[in-house]
Amino acid sequence: MYISKHHVLPDLAEAQALMEAHPLGAWVAPSSEGLVANHVPFLLDRSRGKLGTLLGHVSRANPVWRQLPDSDQSVVMFQGPQSYIAPGWYPGKRSHGKVVPTWNYAVAHAHGVARAITDEAWLRDLLVRLTAVHESSRQSPWKVTDAPADFIDKLTRAVVGIEIPIERLVGKLKASQDEDLQDRQGTVAGLAAEGTENAAAMARLVERAMAGREDV
Repeated sequence: MYISKHHVLPDLAEAQALMEAHPLGAWVAPSSEGLVANHVPFLLDRSRGKLGTLLGHVSRANPVWRQLPDSDQSVVMFQGPQSYIAPGWYPGKRSHGKVVPTWNYAVAHAHGVARAITDEAWLRDLLVRLTAVHESSRQSPWKVTDAPADFIDKLTRAVVGIEIPIERLVGKLKASQDEDLQDRQGTVAGLAAEGTENAAAMARLVERAMAGREDV
């Protein structure tokens, strides 16, 4: 991924936070038939490895897990807030006109060699952990044990685990850092006026970048 000096997200914790906040990863893996893409909700285990380890699962019917090579790296792309940036928001449009549209976004790319796991105890533990994370904010959190045991056993046998120890983690934050201050302020106002959750999230990133805080 190309990253200009303005858009580097150098802090490991910020990249990991982006992955946890936006856990549906676009996983691109090599296979004997070329590159294969799948979208997988991953759990990031920060305690395993210097950069963490990604844990997920795919359907047993999905051929990707049978095609994984032993040593070639996969990449998982996590997409944070993103938004079109209109040049009409820039005060510079009125003063000199030298402005064009652009697109702001925050992403993290995790690289590592993926392996498939069929152990049922490992898979059950993963399902319990994934569920706990995504149900934690609900008033009445659902638990794996809420469903009949034989039903869960059947579903567990229908999936295969995917584990990717992260060997390289690259983060990028494009939040108008290379624009004039007045145009960045105009961008925040323009995004806020859009009235959408996604635009509001990007407005917050632009504000944080202006304040020297690039947490995503």
